Formats: sequence, structure tokens, C-alpha cells
Amino acid sequence: MKNPTTRVLALLDLLQTHGLISAAELARLLEVDPRTVRRYVLVLESLGLPVMAERGRDGGYRLMHGFKLPPMMFSNDEALALALGLVASRSLGLAASAPAGASALSKLERVMPDNLRRRMRAVGETVTLDIARATSSGNADILATLSAAAQKRQTVHIQYRSPSQADTERNVDPYGLAYLGGNWYVIGYCHLRLDRRAFRLDRIQAVRLIPASFGKPSDFDAMSYMSAAIASLPRAYAVKVLLHTDLERARAAIFASLGVLEPLAHGTMLHSQADDLDWMARELASLPFSFAIVEPAALGDALVRHAKALLARVPAGLTVV
Repeated sequence: MKNPTTRVLALLDLLQTHGLISAAELARLLEVDPRTVRRYVLVLESLGLPVMAERGRDGGYRLMHGFKLPPMMFSNDEALALALGLVASRSLGLAASAPAGASALSKLERVMPDNLRRRMRAVGETVTLDIARATSSGNADILATLSAAAQKRQTVHIQYRSPSQADTERNVDPYGLAYLGGNWYVIGYCHLRLDRRAFRLDRIQAVRLIPASFGKPSDFDAMSYMSAAIASLPRAYAVKVLLHTDLERARAAIFASLGVLEPLAHGTMLHSQADDLDWMARELASLPFSFAIVEPAALGDALVRHAKALLARVPAGLTVV
């Protein structure tokens, strides 16, 4: 809790929760000295909050008796958005995200009207979202530092551990962050490789801001970049399939990481990579439009096998048209 504003808000929360509390205890909880506690009290007083000081051995600070902050005014839609965000955070793989979400919900409930409090609690206890559960554990502090750097367009220095356990250090211009396939990524310009790169957050050992700024490409989209990068990873088979539909319909039917879509005058070309052609055949068979396999020829054989397997499941005596 290093940010003074965060500590002031934490002080207000402690005063609302505990009633009378000593300056020494506040200093311990806020991780500051008692003189700093007094400065934070003055900040609250300057905002019009009635903080009372009681002297003596059992003295301390408290809010004026009967004073309560007015309820936070959220619409039903805003309360639903907050509740769904807290539900989603359970699956995102950030260290301590579950306790933080529970703590945030508790603080919101204390200042919400009863009807909105009940709505938020109901969503939190009954709703499950189909979000890819994290396969790795990210660090919330690293995420916060990188997102702030991306917003301010400030270069960072990272210590990074590759999948082969090789450690490197490099400067990176962070363009944006994305959560895809159960992992967090930061995407930006790598000064070591002199090109755009994506880095998994759980492999970043340390990050610090450095006094250098950068210009971000105006059309950059972190999620689109990651989807295309994953779809283009070299695998056993390079796949090209001509889809007999336009780009918009193809995008609606195909998940982004399956491949890269190229609009053509007579359709849309799907460029992909696959280790398992039978899996690719099943994905293609589910499409709501026709297509033609360009390469590899073995994908056509896999598609025939899939069709025969489906036909074999048809009950005897049933006519297939």
C-alpha cells in the first residue's frame, strides 16, 4: 500500500469499520508513522469529513457519531456490471485475485442501498462465466505496472524467463495487454529483438519503469495481435482453406486463434497451422458454409474420415438424404 491516496482511502475505511481507533494502531495498519496518520486525517477533514480526535491514554480517531457516507448511487445495470466483473476476476489467474474480489465486494456492500446489495450478492453467489480458467499464475503488481506504462507510453525494463528457463533482460515498449487461452500477455516493441513480441506475464520475473517514452501504432489491437500470433505458430501442418463466404461471416463463425482470415474477391482464405488434422477437420465440418481445401491434401482425407464416422453413428434403417 504505497500510494498516499490509497492510504487515505484505507484510513477512511478503517474509521468507518472500527469506530474509535488509536493513532498507533492506524499507523501499524497503514504501514506509516503516527505523524503521517495525522496528515492523512487533515486530508479527510479538508474533504469535509468529520474526523474527531480524542486525547488521553485510550484516545484516538473516529468519525463523528451518527455520520455515514451517503450510499453509492449505482443503477441496476451498473451494479450488475460490477458484480459480473468481480465474478470474472476469479478465473483470471492473478495472485490473490479471489481475496481481493471478496474484499472489494464487501466494501461496496457497506455503502450500497439494500436492494443493490442484494442484487450484487445474488450474482456473485449464483453466476458462473465460461471464461478460460488461468493455466498460469500472474502477478497483479506486474500487471498494474505494465498497464500503467502502456497507458502513459513509458518504456519498461523486464527480467524475463523463457520456456527453456533462459533468463534475459530487455527494454520493452508495452503497447497493450491481453488475456487469451488462460494466460496473460503484454505485447510491445522489444528493444532486444528489434521487433514486436508478446511476453507471458507469469514468466516476467521483475519489471521497472525507465525514463523513456515511445509512440504507439494508432491501429494496434492487443487481442487481434495475440490471436494472429497463436494461430500462426509453426506446427506440423500449414493449412489453407478457401471459405465460400465473405470476411464478416467468416469472422462470426471462426474463433480468432484458429487462423488468420484473408479477404479475397471470391471468398475468404483461412491460413492456419495444425498438429492434428482430424481436429482441424472437425472444426471445418462445423462451419455453416461450404469450403475448399487448398492444402494439405491430407486434410481432405481427414475430412472424409470424419464424415464416415458421423455416418456410422446413424441408426440402422434411417435414410440419410
